[in-house]
Amino acid sequence: MEMIIPITGAVKFQITLDPGTWIFDDRKIDLDEFFSGGTDEKDEMEEYKRATGAHWSREIMEGAVFPPTLKTERKFQKTQMLTGTFGIRLEPFLKNAQPLENAERVVLETAEGEESFDLETAKSLILKFSQNGQPLREDGPAYALLPDGSNAEAPIRNIRAIRVEQGPAA
Repeated sequence: MEMIIPITGAVKFQITLDPGTWIFDDRKIDLDEFFSGGTDEKDEMEEYKRATGAHWSREIMEGAVFPPTLKTERKFQKTQMLTGTFGIRLEPFLKNAQPLENAERVVLETAEGEESFDLETAKSLILKFSQNGQPLREDGPAYALLPDGSNAEAPIRNIRAIRVEQGPAA
C-alpha cells in the first residue's frame, strides 16, 4: 500500500502528504479529546502568550532550574504519542497547494471510488492518521473525518489521492 497522498488538480503547487510524519506535527489533534468535546478551537497567538506567561511565572517563582516534573511531563507526552489517536486538519495542506481562483471542489480518491466536497467543507476535514498509537496501515494511510464527528464510526478510508477541481470558467 502506498503511504503517500498526492494533492493534484487545480492547484498552483502539486504536493505530497506523508501521514507517517504527522505524529511530530504540532498541529495534530487528539481525536479522543476532540470528539468528546474536551478541546475547543484555540487561538494560536493567545495560546503562545499564555504559555510564555506561564513559563515566565515559573522562572520567577522557582528560578531557572529544571524541576524533575519537566522530565515527567516529557515522559507523559511521549506515552500519549505512543498510545493516542490523532488526526490533522486538511486546511493547511490545501493552503500550501494553493488552489486556483476558480477551484470549487475537493475530491478524495479512494480504493472504492470518490468522495466530493466543496472547497470550504474540505478545509474543515480532519485526516485521521493514527489509532491507539499505530499508523493506519490496512485501510489507510489516512481516514477523512467530518469535523462534527458524524462519520467517526464510518470514516472515508483508503484515501489514495486528493484532487482539487475547478468550476466552470468565469
